[in-house]
Amino acid sequence: MATGSCYHCDEPLTGGAAVTLTLRGEPRSFCCEGCRAVCQLIIDEDLDAVYRYRTAPQPTARTLTDTESRRIALYDHELVQRSFVSALPDGKRREASLLISGISCAACIWLLEHHLGQQHGVEHLTVNHTTHRASLIWYPDEVALSDLFRAIHELGYDASPWDASEADHRRQQESRSALIRLCVAGIGGMQSMMLAVPLYFGLIDGVSGNLETFFRWVSLLVATPVVLYSARPFFRNAWRDLRTRHLSMDVPVALAIGLAYSASAVVTVFGGEEVYFESVCMFTFFLSLGRYIEMQARHRAGLSDQAAGSQTPTIANRINGQQEAIVSIYELTPGDHIRLYPGDTIPVDGEVVSGQTTVNEAALTGEYVPVSRQPGDVVHAGTVNGDQPLVIAMTRAGAGTRLAGILRIMDRVQAERPRAARVADRVAAVFVGTLLVVAPLVGLGWWLAGTGRAFDIMLAVLVATCPCALSLATPTALTSATNALRRRGFLPARGHTLESLATIDTVVFDKTGTLTQGSLTLTGTDALANWSEDDCLSLAAALEVHSEHPVAQAFKPFRRPGWSVDGVRNHVAGGLSGQWQGQTVAIGHAGFLQAQSDLPLPDHAGMIIGLTVGNQLVARFHLDDRLRPDAIETVQALTARGLETHLLSGDRSTHVAEVAQATGIHAWRGECTPEDKLNALKALEHQGHRILMVGDGLNDLPVMAGAHVSVALGRAADLTQLQADAILLRQQLASVPEALTLARRTRRTIRQNLGWALGYNITALPLAAAGIVPPWLAALGMSASSLVVVLNALRLGMASSPGAGYRVTMNPASLPSSNPAR
Repeated sequence: MATGSCYHCDEPLTGGAAVTLTLRGEPRSFCCEGCRAVCQLIIDEDLDAVYRYRTAPQPTARTLTDTESRRIALYDHELVQRSFVSALPDGKRREASLLISGISCAACIWLLEHHLGQQHGVEHLTVNHTTHRASLIWYPDEVALSDLFRAIHELGYDASPWDASEADHRRQQESRSALIRLCVAGIGGMQSMMLAVPLYFGLIDGVSGNLETFFRWVSLLVATPVVLYSARPFFRNAWRDLRTRHLSMDVPVALAIGLAYSASAVVTVFGGEEVYFESVCMFTFFLSLGRYIEMQARHRAGLSDQAAGSQTPTIANRINGQQEAIVSIYELTPGDHIRLYPGDTIPVDGEVVSGQTTVNEAALTGEYVPVSRQPGDVVHAGTVNGDQPLVIAMTRAGAGTRLAGILRIMDRVQAERPRAARVADRVAAVFVGTLLVVAPLVGLGWWLAGTGRAFDIMLAVLVATCPCALSLATPTALTSATNALRRRGFLPARGHTLESLATIDTVVFDKTGTLTQGSLTLTGTDALANWSEDDCLSLAAALEVHSEHPVAQAFKPFRRPGWSVDGVRNHVAGGLSGQWQGQTVAIGHAGFLQAQSDLPLPDHAGMIIGLTVGNQLVARFHLDDRLRPDAIETVQALTARGLETHLLSGDRSTHVAEVAQATGIHAWRGECTPEDKLNALKALEHQGHRILMVGDGLNDLPVMAGAHVSVALGRAADLTQLQADAILLRQQLASVPEALTLARRTRRTIRQNLGWALGYNITALPLAAAGIVPPWLAALGMSASSLVVVLNALRLGMASSPGAGYRVTMNPASLPSSNPAR
């Protein structure tokens, strides 16, 4: 008969011979073949470290039922994937947002990430420790998504598509549970204090021994649910940290609560002088109160994004001829027409087909002022239609929408811990280790001194000097500042963005589509070599249809059926080339065309782009691009703050000089290749500068990767956005100085928080060690210290726009125009 528990899932072994497996020379017993098989799989992949570091049993292995197998197989269908899978810019990879069930500790996440990472066709899996949201990037041509679901299931976990409403439900459950624990601790604290008063007077005025014993037993009864229920998170977290050889603030807290309660229970049962039930209840209450307020601040920081995701409709009113039908958004295909009524939340990304209205885009940009939308304009999921009906043509739904991308970025930022937070955690761990040595020494010293307060003082030292505030100092400030930037339309896309922004002293701009509007217009066409103007425009449009550069938008109205170019190549910072009717055709600036066909440099090459067929120049196109309305004020604001500004562009030097002069940028360079821009950044870096790069087009990619912080405008190419450290959702350059100002305020706030936390702990330690602070007051002081840090960090999210003082009124129409280069 097998006895004991299963090595994998910790379920009791019942009946019959145990299923065994030898692990590192020792026989291990399992409750079933499933658990043994999973353990063998973990060993085969050299992942058995999970058994050493886990803080809870692994989920019980079980076989997939036929129904579950059929459900998982459905995830391979494109229609089903639309709700949680998006295509990455390279066209080869896909990213799925999943919710993993059955995770009980950090070891579970480590096992999942490493197991999936070893699967063929998987680039990586990352799991958020708080929400259990997983981001899976894989190659669908190499492995089916259903196979990866099965790989997760074979470890005993369950995976399902991420649902924002489910995340909202989890958050509400967490908040409700924390509130109940807080109430239980509060009621216990009040009752125990009421019972403690007679005990205090009993020590002085001779309250009868029987009555004192009765009050102690009632206090034990009151304190027990507080310890077992309200304080359970402290014990659970402390046990987890000890198992993983990591010291956190929960270790001294759990130790103090456990020691005080145990000692008081022993005194109550066997007799003695002092009990600490009121102290146990009160500092459990104060600690729970501080944690609850911190949790609410954390939830509020992410509430707007999660709410936007959960409130986006999953149905739409599709128009089919003269009929309308309500369908799931995942049944829609690109081009389907959808009717929207006043006040509707737009369910998908699309292009306005008919109707004029205003749209509230606060869910995307944080800007509550409605913007006008008319036929040809783009609208996005999660935004709200104004007071007029609208018909749009769907372009993207579900995980492919702009809102879904923003939510994925926000989740990635929350999962990445910046260097300052990691350093604070290490300092807190050292402080906890020191505290666990100092507290017993203090207690021993008082015991040797012959006082009866040794245990009381040791508890006070454990609680008063717990570094909760130190651990909260950095993450709360970063979360609050990130949320404030998000409302300003500046979306940090990396965990280190805010920290790095605070150190910037030099800002480098691209020209086309960054300082200029990027919405180019064709102002003239010179048709040459007996080509008609219409044919020149049609061939140019057939080439430019393969580009995402702002130049391509100028030719979009001239696309004609029957005109197509094969084998098109994008020459970064140059132009496009391809094959048309057996001849090589190219479009671009003069330097590029000269290199392609040995043509002489045209007289006005800097102001136009050319079109060649074979070795013959057949057209010159005149383009116009105006400065952004806030370009001048942005440069002025940056200069006023003492930052250097530079302009690097692939355009002709004469036009780069015009833009630099108009904006007030003194350091500029034109006719730059991507390599030239990167070399210029390296030269600035060698001079000791910390560089922020602001760009828009494909030719900014190498420079973005070489800058300390990179910012892409909201309409930049997808690949650029993914490589950038931040995105301007409103496409307003004025957000850049605002972000730099807020980043420096965030750094200052973090230093204030760290100074307060360290100062409090340094002051509290001698006071508690001297016996001046009782345990319950120590708990109040420690909780108050944490609240000061949290409230100070929340000020970052309440401040008015930091860039407001730099506004300069200009008339964009009076500014010079510039001409683009790729």
